[in-house]
Amino acid sequence: MQEALERKTVVAEARRWIGTPYHPCADLIGVGVDCGMLLVRVFVDTGLCAPFDPRPYAPDWHLHRGEERYLGFVLDHCHERTAPQPGDVAVFRYGRCYAHGGVVTNDKPLTIVHAFSPAGCVLEERVAANTVLSDPVRNQKFFSPWGAP
Repeated sequence: MQEALERKTVVAEARRWIGTPYHPCADLIGVGVDCGMLLVRVFVDTGLCAPFDPRPYAPDWHLHRGEERYLGFVLDHCHERTAPQPGDVAVFRYGRCYAHGGVVTNDKPLTIVHAFSPAGCVLEERVAANTVLSDPVRNQKFFSPWGAP
């Protein structure tokens, strides 16, 4: 029962950010946020993750490195799952490594809340409707803070 309530809380918190402008390294609701800081704020602000701050980072760091820095932060707090549930994290490969993520709000069809630079804001959308994220080269993966690894 506790997990179900926590998942609903995470989804509700992610949805509160919808419409917030996209801004690299920012984390102020209604003012600006990027995809990584959206995940940090949602999970820290709901109490499911101890406070941490991965900044500073360059907006294009993922294009010039092979280091899985973004995925590393996710793995510090979650474990990989094969089938996502609402409240889990979806990550996508950009360039050489995983560098985009969002909160799963629906598993069928897969829907996420994410801060998406091309859209210029935080939005909720079906992944299959987004030609960038649904491209197989993105090699999406799912992670969860709930359950055993």
